[in-house]
Amino acid sequence: MMTYDQEVERHYKHNFIVNVLDFSFYSLGLSFASLTTILPLYLSHLTTSTILIGLIPALANTGWTLPQLFTANYVGQLPRKKPFILAVSTNERLPFLILALSILCWPRASAGASLTLFFALVAMYSVSGGLVGTAWQDYIAKLIPLRRRGIFFGVASSLGGILGALGAYASCFILERYAFPTSFAICFLMAFVAMSFSWGFLAQGREPIHRSSKPRIPDREYWQHLPAVLHQDRNFTLYLLSRAVIILGGMAGGFITVYAVGRFQIPDQTVGWFTAALLVGQAISNPLLGHLGDRRGHKLIIELSTIIWVLAMALTLMADSVAWFYLVFALMGGASSGWLSSMSITFEFCAPEDRPTYIGLTNSLLWPFVFLAPLLGGWLAGGPGYRELFAAALVVSLAGYALLHWTVREPRQVVS
Repeated sequence: MMTYDQEVERHYKHNFIVNVLDFSFYSLGLSFASLTTILPLYLSHLTTSTILIGLIPALANTGWTLPQLFTANYVGQLPRKKPFILAVSTNERLPFLILALSILCWPRASAGASLTLFFALVAMYSVSGGLVGTAWQDYIAKLIPLRRRGIFFGVASSLGGILGALGAYASCFILERYAFPTSFAICFLMAFVAMSFSWGFLAQGREPIHRSSKPRIPDREYWQHLPAVLHQDRNFTLYLLSRAVIILGGMAGGFITVYAVGRFQIPDQTVGWFTAALLVGQAISNPLLGHLGDRRGHKLIIELSTIIWVLAMALTLMADSVAWFYLVFALMGGASSGWLSSMSITFEFCAPEDRPTYIGLTNSLLWPFVFLAPLLGGWLAGGPGYRELFAAALVVSLAGYALLHWTVREPRQVVS
């Protein structure tokens, strides 16, 4: 009879392939409904409010981060995570189908009705992702060994970037060929189709049964134990603090498209090329930085990604033509390696039995900053102005880099 580790190794290649395809087709779907390009552009046809546009990433990120700690105790006791993930993640896909059908069936809906439905569906999408977030991350950590997680996320993100670039090219064609709002309905329908394929690949994973060595405890006792985790693991607490500052430095992410469109009066289809540039940057950088993270540790990758983001903000401030924004978005794609490494590094602060708790703590405690960052960005864009927003994002990101670099130790080097 094989041990658990032998079973993981036996199915490693199969699980690597199907989960790369799940991740990649999910990325393809998001290229048709990008949170940084397509969705803000769609919303700009319905409202001029920068606060509402900033609510897109705020709501999406809140839904992803906040629920994760609430599911951690339950997920930690599941011998298999995949059935739970498959059941809940269907609700990540359905909102794009509903949004597409609502636009096609009710193309002349009032702006108020369209905005209400839009935000309700964004909430459904993001909260569903948050409910499975802890389980999915723990699932990947179970199937992919420690020294191969960076290359896994890098390859998955790279293939996702390539497919996403093709999707972005298709979205350019759709936005140019069809009038508003039909063009967006087609994009959202394509997002649903691609994400449905990703769900099918996810279902093909082979997950060995692994029962937690820790006895199940009541939720009340579990919650009372959480402050002790932060008190005893000072390095993890400092990491969370540095990540919070870096997240605040990302306050400008949802406004670069709107700024470029407004300043240079570019047509909708050009935004599809911005998405392509972002995904190409992601496809090139993530495998390279992922492999480097496997060898040197993921703290280094988060630091490098933060510097790349700082360069993107600096270039946005200096750009005097629309051509510069292709490089801006490529740099933003490169900076996405930091998000991938932030998942991998969390797994390394703790023993496997504690992974769901550390995953939940990381994402849920960072929620206020994830929520406030784009709202603060919207306030700065609508008040002082876009240039002041980009300058603030640059300065805060540098502060986050300094805090991470000088106060946090690489968890692989910490002796337990």
